Amino acid sequence: MNAVKDISIEAYDYPLPEERIAKYPLPERDASKLLVLKDDQIGESQFGHVGDFLPEGALLVFNETKVIRARLQFHKATGSRIEVFCLEPEQDYQVAFAATSPVRWKCLIGNAKRWKEGPLTMALSVAGQPVTLTAQRIAQNDQYADIEFSWTPETLSFASVLEAAGEIPLPPYLHRDAEPADRDRYQTVFARYDGSVAAPTAGLHFTQPLIAALRERGFTFDEVTLHVGAGTFKPVATDTIGQHAMHSETVIVRRSLIENLMHHCGKPIVPVGTTSTRTLESLYWIGVMLKEQGTELRPLHVEQWFPYEPHEPLATPEALQYVLTYLDLHGLTRLEATTALMIAPSYKMRVITGLITNFHQPKSTLLLLVSALIGERWRACYRFALDHGFRFLSYGDSCLFLP
Repeated sequence: MNAVKDISIEAYDYPLPEERIAKYPLPERDASKLLVLKDDQIGESQFGHVGDFLPEGALLVFNETKVIRARLQFHKATGSRIEVFCLEPEQDYQVAFAATSPVRWKCLIGNAKRWKEGPLTMALSVAGQPVTLTAQRIAQNDQYADIEFSWTPETLSFASVLEAAGEIPLPPYLHRDAEPADRDRYQTVFARYDGSVAAPTAGLHFTQPLIAALRERGFTFDEVTLHVGAGTFKPVATDTIGQHAMHSETVIVRRSLIENLMHHCGKPIVPVGTTSTRTLESLYWIGVMLKEQGTELRPLHVEQWFPYEPHEPLATPEALQYVLTYLDLHGLTRLEATTALMIAPSYKMRVITGLITNFHQPKSTLLLLVSALIGERWRACYRFALDHGFRFLSYGDSCLFLP
């Protein structure tokens, strides 16, 4: 494990000029460029032609999470603007969004020094109805604040209040405020479940006609949910990755997806995005955990370095069977867990065989994940993209990696 923890993040830096960061999406989602690494060759195409390069019979796995309007702007009587950024609820996501007043969330506070005490209030309209939203700081921790939101009329759901009051939380490296068009374009066409503060951006390239065309060609699809946290924007600020604390995120997986993965073991499984990758790989390690620690009902969490500890070898179908057995023992139709899995060089993929993704920030854990999959070829791929006019980061172009 020490060899992994001693990896220098400087080795995963590259020059990214500001003008290469895509500030806005293209007019058509599937018109983005596609970099293809296949048979150890690097090529260029358009995302609408991704089916020409996918392995025959590939299973593609989407992340169905939906970006919430997590950024709330309150204004004090003094004129100071206080930003309250919703990270995650204290309750289950579905319960929290359906909840009537009040509800508590973990939040980041912008301009916190201007908020000494007392509540913040905001007047807004929900479906033509006047609403007053109040935020009260309950506790302050090193990483976040506990905020209680209340509103009148109290019978409205928090989801409806947040939809009216909040703004789409664009990545900070875009250096711009969200605009009306971002409400649609910073969501995938298959987004279903509220909970993310960042889009699973590899999915932004898909359109419903493209998905239908891929189905006609024999490709199959399935879905997971990983609610993306603000930590996805956090570059590694330490010298070695062993000093970096990986953020924890909620994953929700249906039983049928696990059965589908077992059916596809030995066949191509290509997740759409790093979030889908971390979800699928976390399923394997949850299976290992259940084998080693027992199958009693409990909160399941994949620790950052768990995969790098010594474990008895366990084949992927066996690990997935442990997860199915756990669900059956406890009468569950879906698995809910959390993961802080760090996928870094030397990690061996247990579930996935390829990856559709975007270009990631220098010195990021997402770039480490890419390197774990394709090795040092990531440098050549990123150099090719820089030399051939590819657009980078969330609204940028795409990659298909088939090592």
